[in-house]
Amino acid sequence: MNYSFEYIDIILLAMIAGFIFLRLRGILGKKTGHEEDIGSSFAHDFDFKKPIVKKEVYEFDDDAKKEFLKGAQIAYETIITSFASGKISEIKTLLNKDVYNSFNEAIKERSTKELKNETTFIGINSAEIKEHNQSNDLLEVSVNFISEIITCIKDKENKIISGDPQKIKRVNDTWMFSRNIRSQNPNWQLVKTEV
Repeated sequence: MNYSFEYIDIILLAMIAGFIFLRLRGILGKKTGHEEDIGSSFAHDFDFKKPIVKKEVYEFDDDAKKEFLKGAQIAYETIITSFASGKISEIKTLLNKDVYNSFNEAIKERSTKELKNETTFIGINSAEIKEHNQSNDLLEVSVNFISEIITCIKDKENKIISGDPQKIKRVNDTWMFSRNIRSQNPNWQLVKTEV
């Protein structure tokens, strides 16, 4: 009786192996003699050591420009008001390292001299893209902002050092924003400011 169970196991295993063979043949196919010679169709002079550089061009069309300008105006107001109040850590993600360090030094210097910046942001009169260009994966866009603010600097005794708390000042700034188009992060960063 024990031998009959061994024969049944062998027959069962042979059937499973046959089934697997037929399935593989159905999926992979069989050689017919009409296959293409892969070696002859492949470029023999191709240099595998030479890297393939594929430059992706980011389409910065009219819709993309409109969306960008909306975000740039929000960033502009946020950065100005946060810088004025000395809350630079709140906008760290909007600034590249150099701009962040520059703003941070200015805030430290203001704090050391015990000066207080009082700024009221009135609004942006206009925001226009001055120029944009792509260098490898970096897209850089310069924006000319014309805004109105009320600003003054006061000392520790509340005496006005500069500016006028009653006068609206027209400000013309050109800021450059940058973004890596391959990055998963959709945010732009301020990389340069010009007055």
